[in-house]
Amino acid sequence: MARLPRFSPPGHPQHLIQRGHDRQPIARDAEDKERLLTCIRESAAQHAVAVHAYVIMDNHLHLLATPQAADSLSRMMQGVGRQYVRQFNQRHGRTGTLWEGRFRSSVIEAERHLLACMVYIDLNPVRAGMVASPQDYRWSSHRHYVGQQPQRWLTPHALYWALGNTPFAREAAYAALTAAGLPERGVRELRAAVQAGRALGGADFIDALEASTGRRLRPARRGRPPAHDRAVEPEDHERKPFDVSPILWIPGRSDQ
Repeated sequence: MARLPRFSPPGHPQHLIQRGHDRQPIARDAEDKERLLTCIRESAAQHAVAVHAYVIMDNHLHLLATPQAADSLSRMMQGVGRQYVRQFNQRHGRTGTLWEGRFRSSVIEAERHLLACMVYIDLNPVRAGMVASPQDYRWSSHRHYVGQQPQRWLTPHALYWALGNTPFAREAAYAALTAAGLPERGVRELRAAVQAGRALGGADFIDALEASTGRRLRPARRGRPPAHDRAVEPEDHERKPFDVSPILWIPGRSDQ
């Protein structure tokens, strides 16, 4: 069965993860990471994607980005794949795929989860035991947001700007958020949503997305409904004609 088009509503931030095939490295050294970052930067500009945060790990990457069109994010990642994978294979004398498959993504409700998602992304190298502090890791957006390594191609989200009235105030506030970390529940929510490819947000947010896109985003309940939810069958002489209205197919959708 053909897959439904990726759910990617324009103007909404998305948390994205792309893994290496069979958990193999996607970047073997600093030069690979620099090349990959350049490809992301160029492809994002070409396909109208605002990148808010990123981290490049050895065998996967995370992005937090807002596409301007429904296909912007897919086109951006296709561009990254074509350019970077060719360079990676040539440099390391290999052939074949680099990625495990399609990237996974989750639309997130910005007011509830965007800053938490930034912190989650920044803390990946710490959770992996690679560094003691996110400031020590070069290949993420964290040092940009705490004023240590400006990266002008990044697009700070309005919620980051709201952290303070001056650059120093915003940087200090974000550094404090990162130092506080995330509760385990928040980590699980972000991981589960991106792995399943489902939207992450409150009921009102999900309702609004469903209404505006015509896509059902909540998973269907399996099995027969409880007895008290089932309509009582009419007697034979009361039976209504069979309902032939179309049925909507509902798609289903750990890392550091």
